[in-house]
Amino acid sequence: MMRYPIVIESGTDDTAFGVVFPDLPGCFSAGDTLDEAVSNAAEAAAVWIEDMIDHGQAVPKPSSLDAIRNNAEWSGWTVGFVTIDPAIFDETAERVNITLPKRVLARLDALAKEAGETRSGFIAKMAIHA
Repeated sequence: MMRYPIVIESGTDDTAFGVVFPDLPGCFSAGDTLDEAVSNAAEAAAVWIEDMIDHGQAVPKPSSLDAIRNNAEWSGWTVGFVTIDPAIFDETAERVNITLPKRVLARLDALAKEAGETRSGFIAKMAIHA
């Protein structure tokens, strides 16, 4: 498991808890309770990381707790961690068996050929860009 540091801005009766990932620019979350904010943050990080991988971008490595705590930008914020399943980084190809009606398979193959893709490549791109 990978642990990414988060910084948490405390909520009040009128405002939500805010969560920011210092290592994942633009990745943030919120929740009405601290537990909800952290849970939502884990989802936000997974989506952010998958999007970066889908677009061929590098995913930053997690910073150390000391690096975050010593950064004046996060002074006064609570520091924590969110665990990310490393399986979302796994690019290993896996063979699968699917069943489709022949007419659907013929259409899929025609679309893949038109796009200059293999059947598998075409299916993968459809899933990534859905």
